[in-house]
Order: sequence, then structure tokens, then C-alpha cells
Amino acid sequence: MQETPFCLRVGHLLPYSMSDSNTTDFTNPSTFILLGIPGLEAAHVWISIPFCTMYIIAILGNFTILFIVKMEPSLHGPMYYFLCMLAISDLVLSTSILPKTLSIFWFNSREIDFSACLTQMYFIHCFSTMASGILVAMAFDRYVAICDPLRYSTILTNPLVAKIGLAVVLRGSILVLPTSFLARRWTYCRTNIIPHAYCEHMAVVKLACTDIHISSYYGLSVVFFVTGLDVFFITVSYIQILRAIFSLPTKDTQLKSLGTCSSHLCAILAFYIPALFSFLTQRFGHNMALHFHVLMANVSFLVPPMLNPIIYGVRTRQIRDRLFRFFSHKGT
Repeated sequence: MQETPFCLRVGHLLPYSMSDSNTTDFTNPSTFILLGIPGLEAAHVWISIPFCTMYIIAILGNFTILFIVKMEPSLHGPMYYFLCMLAISDLVLSTSILPKTLSIFWFNSREIDFSACLTQMYFIHCFSTMASGILVAMAFDRYVAICDPLRYSTILTNPLVAKIGLAVVLRGSILVLPTSFLARRWTYCRTNIIPHAYCEHMAVVKLACTDIHISSYYGLSVVFFVTGLDVFFITVSYIQILRAIFSLPTKDTQLKSLGTCSSHLCAILAFYIPALFSFLTQRFGHNMALHFHVLMANVSFLVPPMLNPIIYGVRTRQIRDRLFRFFSHKGT
């Protein structure tokens, strides 16, 4: 039996006269309508407060990380270069989502151009893929630092760091590109209303009239390929790291070595746990309300950019000391 088109299943969620004016047959609309968080339209202004707060913290925190690393020569090393890459990906990821979402919440600005929608979709999934790859690179950095510390500077040279960064960028850019290409090829009809706060991949392609199994399977395979391989490599790295740590002679040295990994471990948990929870609720939580799915999807992309600079600012002594020196100098 053919599945009922998604655009028809959400018809009861469309506010005021939107369902009447946008459900007539048409092909390839020039604009889409983003609903924000369906079912919670009355609470949009209140929801915008924590969203805006998270965005401001993410912007200020990640720019602070970039500024400190740039201004402090002692931080010009592989670990902090990877941290800067993560900060840049977090800035782009959060900025790809929040400004449009806040414009929906504050100004009821729901329209988005078809090309802009596909561009937003590409940037969101591309930079989330890059962020995952950077976390793998940071795990490799911690592996070398703890398991082979005497060769750290000879293994993780600046050219190798640049090559790793380029590989992360190319992987994210190339793997995600077919999702936007396929979405552009489909014929859209019946409605141009997206029951989401941003142009999420499956929320967009489910509005197509044609068979979208290629998009669905490709998107799912990218998720498993990227997340699965990245989590596997991070797990292998930390198995080796923990073996090296627990073979150290004293508990003090073990705790000190674990402390060097704590920031990265927190960043891993902040990135993968919300993303995994959102993915599982979307795929298997069919009885959950649509607004819960949309909220979780937004949170999974907003929490890591907000938490990463806090985690590294609190847990990394060099960054913390540089911040204290900067503010004490300003105060003087």
C-alpha cells in the first residue's frame, strides 16, 4: 500500500487559512512556508527566549575561542587548531538555523525561497558532518598525545593537521551534496508548507509527488556511514587511550592524563547524544507529537555549539588562564 503523502498528513496542523490557500495543485513552488514548531505557535515568543540565549552564547563563546587561540602563540598547536575548526563549524551550523527560526518566532516571517531552502539544508547537514569529522580528528590528537607523547610533535605536524582539516571539509561537502541535488530534481505539488522550523532534509523531500526512496535511503546511508564510522574510530581511539592511561604507574598521572581528555569526551557526548536521541525519536517515535520531534531536531543542532566553548573554556587550563589574563588586564 502506498504511504499517504506527508503533505496530506500534516494538513490538520496548518494554521488559519494557510491550509486552504496552499493545498491546491501546483508544481515546483518558488517558495516554501516554514511553520516553526507546529502546534506551539502560541508559544513561539516564549520558545524564542532560550533559543536566542543559546545562539548568543554560541556566537560569543566560539568567537572567544577563535580570538584566544589567535592571540596566544602558546596555543598554536594541533589540539587548538582542531578546536578552532570545531568553533567555525559550530558558528556556521547555528547561524544556518537560528536567524530564520527567530524571524519565524518574532516576525512571523515564514516564507523561504526554494533555492535558499536547499542551501540552508545543505549547510546544516554539511557542517554537522564536518563537526563529527573534527571530533574524530580530536580523538586522534588525544590518542597520539597519550599513547605516543614523545613523537607527538613529529606526527601531528602543521601540514598533517591541514590535510586532516581539508579531508574533513571535502568529506562533508561531497557526501551531503547529493541530498540537495536530488531534492532539486523532485517535483513538488499539493502544498509548499514545511512543518518544521528549518529546511530539514526529509521534511522537504516528503512534500514531493514522486518516489523519494532514493533520497530517503541515501540520507539514511550517509547518517550511518558518517556517524557509524566516526563513533567507531572514536571508540577505538579511546580504548587505546584508556589502556595506556591505566597502565601508568601512579593514580595521579592517570588522573592527569584523563583530565587532558575530559574536554573532548564532554564535547563528544554533547554532540552525539542529542543527535542520536533526535534521530531515534524521528525514526521510531511515531506516537510522539510532531512539535516534540521539531523541538528535539532544533535542540540537537543548538546545544553542541553552545556547550563546546563552555566545555573547553572551563576544562582547558590554557584557555581559562588566557581568559583570566585578558579580563584582568581590561580591569586594570
